[in-house]
Amino acid sequence: MRNIYDLTIEELEQYFLSIGEKKFKAIQLYTWLYDKKIKSFEEITDIKKTIIEKLESSFVIGDIDIVKVERDIEVNKYLFLLQDKNLIESVLMRHDYGTSICISSQVGCNIGCKFCESGRLKKVRNLTSGEMVEQILKVESDIKERITHIVIMGIGEPFDNYTNVTNFIKIVNHPKGLSIGSRHITVSTSGIIPKILEFADFPYQVNLAISLHAPNNEIRNKIMPINKVYPIEKLMESLRVYYQKTKRRITFEYIMLEKVNDDKTAAEELSKLLKGLNCYVNLIPYNETNNLEYKRSKKENIQKFYDIIKKNNINVTIRREFGTNISAACGQLRSKREDI
Repeated sequence: MRNIYDLTIEELEQYFLSIGEKKFKAIQLYTWLYDKKIKSFEEITDIKKTIIEKLESSFVIGDIDIVKVERDIEVNKYLFLLQDKNLIESVLMRHDYGTSICISSQVGCNIGCKFCESGRLKKVRNLTSGEMVEQILKVESDIKERITHIVIMGIGEPFDNYTNVTNFIKIVNHPKGLSIGSRHITVSTSGIIPKILEFADFPYQVNLAISLHAPNNEIRNKIMPINKVYPIEKLMESLRVYYQKTKRRITFEYIMLEKVNDDKTAAEELSKLLKGLNCYVNLIPYNETNNLEYKRSKKENIQKFYDIIKKNNINVTIRREFGTNISAACGQLRSKREDI
């Protein structure tokens, strides 16, 4: 049976119409699911029993379970078990502006970024919209508070699961869903150009982040094989089209890898590449993993890199580190479990 959390409000309206009921019942059910957070259809008191029986025969409420939590200062790392026994992860982070969650969009990942733990475990399948929604619901239940910001930047490439990801956004953004503002939602992609162009027409003001991690094709080809399909110059062209259509500032994620992409020349090249684009650069200290050879850039090199970007009048920050005492790198907790 299908997970009820998979359904957008429009899909639920069509379901009720298909069984001869009024479509307003979709709003009623959304209220029970996302406001009252029911665990079974039997808890619903304002929908007649015959409809409840039809819901019970067509849907389940929830498909995932928390199997492990690692907790550190201002961050929790969650390992989830899916119905098919696959594992995924989410990370909760507390900021001064609210509580954010970084969720997974796939079981495994086929992009194969050389520095990423997730890429060691190849894609098994896409997550459904409901499995993405449930990551938020389960974590909210664990921490007993509301999540205010979402980043789709965990295991997987969101634009390789485009339909489920965009439906997920519709569900969590809906005022009767989780009511998380579109400007509080960020989707990160490694640079799948056709989907970036499609996303430019997506009618929600969701933030776009690009996992760039290199200032030129030579470096990016070595650490991100996708660049051989969608090289930097073509990627930048698509982003300019995206910006022309949306007028939304673009975030560039840049993991600092020692002696790979962190020298003065790379900083100058990156500044030149992004010149004139309304953007924001997020420099990320690398979370090292025993399975991969890459090392974190030294603090002084990160600072020098930052200073050059700043000097070139580009908005830039160094990401505050989370979870240095736990398996914080994307895919690391799952990888440990899979390797047992």
